[in-house]
Amino acid sequence: MGIENIQNVLIVGGGMMGKGIAHIMSGLPALKVTVYDIADQDFTSGLRATFDQLVQRGVLEAAEADARSARVGFITSLDDTAVSGADLVIECVFEDMALKQETFEKLEARCRADCIFCTNTSVMSPTEIGSKLIHKQRLVGTHFWNPAYLIPLVEVVKTDSTDDGVAETVLAFLKAAGKKAVLCNRDVPGFIANRMQHALWREAIYIVEQGIADAATVDEAVKNSFGLRLPQLGPLENADMIGLDLSYNIHDYILKYLCDSHAPSPLLADLKDKGALGFKSGHGFQSWSEEAMTESKSGLNDYLIDMLYAEK
Repeated sequence: MGIENIQNVLIVGGGMMGKGIAHIMSGLPALKVTVYDIADQDFTSGLRATFDQLVQRGVLEAAEADARSARVGFITSLDDTAVSGADLVIECVFEDMALKQETFEKLEARCRADCIFCTNTSVMSPTEIGSKLIHKQRLVGTHFWNPAYLIPLVEVVKTDSTDDGVAETVLAFLKAAGKKAVLCNRDVPGFIANRMQHALWREAIYIVEQGIADAATVDEAVKNSFGLRLPQLGPLENADMIGLDLSYNIHDYILKYLCDSHAPSPLLADLKDKGALGFKSGHGFQSWSEEAMTESKSGLNDYLIDMLYAEK
């Protein structure tokens, strides 16, 4: 199936990620977008909130937000014609292997054999998720980053059985929807970006654990140094820029001093065991008031909007 044949998209799961993905898909006027969940709950109001934020910041006109919201339908039955008529399905149910496998079994019993299946997961193996499918070649991983309607990246992850044409179609479709879609050639834990993100987190926690610097200082160091240039200069381009001979010499000296633990940090484990869970409890690596947590969350979205839409 080519991109021109994708006219009906079904999103399975109306939670945080489902709302964000529905927001994205509503940007293609010719597309019929339907969201399935067992109950509406707060889907309609939650979807609208993603548009209202952009209206308030002057990114979208209110009329366009109204039109895009109206393009998204909602169903509570998998026996609806929106399921049997779907050309592409994006599953974003809770991160539970058995639930995801069961969801795709139900979908395969109702969808056409040429319908493309996508599973949105940040860490789980798409190959394992699709292991009970008859037509395994139709499934790819599509890792949207939260908030999905603001973070551009989607990692398209090939399973051990994914047809190359399916992967290319999904890449082209997501790019047409305005995403920065990249291909992960192998189904490995963490895919591409999460592997790098958690390598950084491991070292950041290690620095605090070893008393080299406190948590606030670590974050300030990142925000005011290489973190500033990352949107423009990726790590391998940076290595080429400074010269691979220099990169080699730096690594030859420093890598032996970096954390290479294959287990979570003892500091992280201790905080977890004490119930110091970060925003959930008001204390983690740092202490958080309600005001500080609200500022952090809203500040992230404001930063992303400014970065993405500053020229518009």
